Amino acid sequence: MKLTRLPLAIALLALSAFAQKAALRGRVTDESGAIVPGAKVSLSGPAGPARTAVSGRDGAYSFADLPPGGYTVQTSAPGLVLRSPASVSAVAGSQTLDLVLSVAVEKQQVTIEEHGAPTVSTEASANASAIVMSGSDLDALSDDPENLAADLQALAGPSAGPNGGSIYIDGFSGGELPPKNSIREIRVNQNPFSPEYDRLGFGRIEIFTKPGTDKFRGDLGYNFANDRWNSRNAYAAQKAPFHLNELRASVSGPIGKRASFNLNANRDWTDNGNVINGVTLDPQTLLAGPYTGAFLSSLRRTGFTPRIDYQLGANHTLTVRYTYGRDDVRNAGVGGLSLVSRGYHNVAPSQTVQVTETSVMGAGAINETRFQYFHPTSASQANSTGYAIQVLGAFNGGGNPLGRSTNTQNSYEFQNNTSILRGAHAWKFGVRLRGASETSVSPQNFAGTFTFGGGLAPELGADNNPVLDGSGQQVLVNISSIESYRRTLLFERSGFPAAQIRQLGGGATQFSINTGNPAIAGSQVDLGAYVGDDWKARSNLTLSLGLRYETQNNIHDWRDFAPRIGVAWAPGGASGKSKPKSVVRAGFGVFYDRFGLGNTLTAQRYNGVVQQQYIIANPDFFPNVPTVSLLTGPVPPSSIQQISSTLRAPYLMQSAAGFERQMPLSTTVAITYANSRGLHQLRSRDINAPLPGTYVQAAPGSGVFPLGRPGQVFLMESAGLFNQNQLIVNATTRVNQNFSLMGSYMYNHAMSDTDGLETFPADPYSMAGEYGPAATDMHHRVSLGGTVAPKWGIRFNPMLTANSGPPFDITAGQDLYGDGLFNARPGIAANPNKPGVVATRYGPLDPSPAAGEMPLSRNFGRGPGQIMLNLRIGRTFAFGPTREGPAASSGSGGPGGLGGGGRGAPSTPFAMGGGGGPSGGTPSANRRYSLTISMQMRNVTNHNNPGAIIGNITSPLFGQANQPAGSGGGIFSENANNRRLELQTRFTF
Repeated sequence: MKLTRLPLAIALLALSAFAQKAALRGRVTDESGAIVPGAKVSLSGPAGPARTAVSGRDGAYSFADLPPGGYTVQTSAPGLVLRSPASVSAVAGSQTLDLVLSVAVEKQQVTIEEHGAPTVSTEASANASAIVMSGSDLDALSDDPENLAADLQALAGPSAGPNGGSIYIDGFSGGELPPKNSIREIRVNQNPFSPEYDRLGFGRIEIFTKPGTDKFRGDLGYNFANDRWNSRNAYAAQKAPFHLNELRASVSGPIGKRASFNLNANRDWTDNGNVINGVTLDPQTLLAGPYTGAFLSSLRRTGFTPRIDYQLGANHTLTVRYTYGRDDVRNAGVGGLSLVSRGYHNVAPSQTVQVTETSVMGAGAINETRFQYFHPTSASQANSTGYAIQVLGAFNGGGNPLGRSTNTQNSYEFQNNTSILRGAHAWKFGVRLRGASETSVSPQNFAGTFTFGGGLAPELGADNNPVLDGSGQQVLVNISSIESYRRTLLFERSGFPAAQIRQLGGGATQFSINTGNPAIAGSQVDLGAYVGDDWKARSNLTLSLGLRYETQNNIHDWRDFAPRIGVAWAPGGASGKSKPKSVVRAGFGVFYDRFGLGNTLTAQRYNGVVQQQYIIANPDFFPNVPTVSLLTGPVPPSSIQQISSTLRAPYLMQSAAGFERQMPLSTTVAITYANSRGLHQLRSRDINAPLPGTYVQAAPGSGVFPLGRPGQVFLMESAGLFNQNQLIVNATTRVNQNFSLMGSYMYNHAMSDTDGLETFPADPYSMAGEYGPAATDMHHRVSLGGTVAPKWGIRFNPMLTANSGPPFDITAGQDLYGDGLFNARPGIAANPNKPGVVATRYGPLDPSPAAGEMPLSRNFGRGPGQIMLNLRIGRTFAFGPTREGPAASSGSGGPGGLGGGGRGAPSTPFAMGGGGGPSGGTPSANRRYSLTISMQMRNVTNHNNPGAIIGNITSPLFGQANQPAGSGGGIFSENANNRRLELQTRFTF
């Protein structure tokens, strides 16, 4: 009997011993479902002192070796609390308890903590290839909205796909970029295969604004800059004028015991010397020569952004944010090739309303309802009326074709998202419904435009007579566009008839004019729905599965299903006692792009009924503009634009694989390979161009037309291709509160046969040579930014971006195929001595390719690279009485506030030891007042970064840039000076 009882006794002892070893794990999130890193979790039990843990970057916490019994769990994070302590009974094995924190409106407080050291995790939203910026790291970015957008795009790099990066504000698509002093956090490339988003994750930028605070806090900032501190624009003969005054103010605080507010306001006065750089004619001698000048353009910007966070009940929180902005720009449109006469006045007010309601529906379930209304308007008035003159690649003169234009838009967005945590599964599903309407009055080109291009023409001697060869024949050469314009004016002064002027190489190449009703209105609706599950199959393995469906009402496409899948695996496993050191990730997804309302309105406007658009080749009536009914010569029916009946939403199939590693010195490194293949990409084509061999360039109106009548029919279609391969290396280090850096390198190779709807094939009947480098094919890009605070309370915020040159298209500057376009490409000359051949660094090019000559492929040229180093240097001086309680920031409190991180962001400190900067931060001394003085320097090295390269071989500026990079991208740009210094002061209380 004793021998038979021994095994049983041993088994009972083993079971008893095993029962002594229990474990508790879980994840800490806020009411919106965002994970909360840095949350303090305390565990008190039947015996012994309370134990504490801190949630990691993925929001996970764990306790091991727990004696059996009942335990009480409490947790908190800055601005967030657990409504009631949780109870759990520890038994043998591992148990899971997920904790949901709510907004602590009654007492919102943030403790200044050290930078959370970056880690790797198998959580879907904790990919180490993401960039998260908050607190002092934001100081590396510009305060100016246009430059801020450029900095963010540079930080994100060339996105996977042809359309650039996408920006979301507090979860909403579209809308205006908020002022930087209202931004709490910026995330780039986080969770790229999430089904919640319609756009590609690589290149996605998410911006989150600041909530209110528990006590009244505020700041007042002033930024000043003057051209005396700056360097000359490389494309101006003299230093262009520049003057900037910016006022920034914010205040936040409580509204009773259940609400808080945050209010931001700004007022800007900016005068910028727009640099004109082209080639013009002397009015007296008609000699062509370079022309540079600077014409003052002014911006007056006003902004007002209040936000209120209100706790409706124990489980419901309401956030309301309103934004009003107004830009008033005078002398817009001047610069580059556009002369002063092309200027116009633009006034653009906008309003945005955002409402978010967050509900906690029991343990581990959260629902969030969002609504946004965006109402931008604009009104433009040309400074001078009359016909426009476009001398290709030389200058743009005459009146501005805008006339008096107005545009009113209304955009609505409704979202409902639900997150549910059940054991090892984190479910999320939701729907997004968007509606947009637009009313536009656009008398665009109602006064007409004369276009002058170059081409083959007789060589003229000093007496302006044709040069003859030995056999008495005229010597033919290729002349530039400005030379063609010069000959037109010269021979008109001499009284030559139009036919003779054209024989001598003069005369306008094209005349276009629009007539009809300038008003148009339209609307559209699109719907997106998704479901996803992040399944923690094992402690070291997470599977993310999702499906998204999208559709819209203005195209006949109802099949847009977008599956998503992601895998994150930690080799070697990960226990509750240790975090993984390495993570392998892989994913695949389909991403659709919507067909914009503006495209639909374009087709409705230029349908030949609402407006008539006439394009006339070789007009002989310059400079007179007769009415359409009195035009002499062949007048084709109006050009129309159509949407293909088979058009469908373009989409990309993206796959990626990566390796993430936790390194010494609080550093993580991520290496990612991404492949994107795009189908049904948008492009346009003239489906009524003259049949091959039937069009004679010297005979306007010639040709056999497929539709039986002359006139262009521009068809919008979805038949393009896009292929891209990227290798991305990200590194993040946060040694301590005084030193953090984030950097990335990207190799990018993108090929396509279209760069969007404005892309037409050079030959309307051949796609040969159209597949070439995409516009985004910049092979190398490097970015580096962060915070360095060495001594004496001085803080440095560098931001370095560098990239190799983008491609550009080389064109012949002529309408070779009778489609009214000037995008035909030259051929590689078989005979360098052929009349008209142009010698270039790409070899001898023939503007009128003969049979058998191979034309250049699309985007054959390659521009120079760019280097931009920006730096902010600042110091904060603290004074006044000591605050009660820990130091707090104007960005504290609310869901996912600073310190809590929100949605996977690491806790980020403010500048310590007097390093606080203008964008947000408090000094280490817990004083009531602080004064921050800083200097923002853009392009510290004064490196000349050329902008877009002129690819027209008949342009006198062929192969050159006439503006720095970043110019001409909007109505107003601060590009007067190459290196710019800006003094910034900020008072905080």
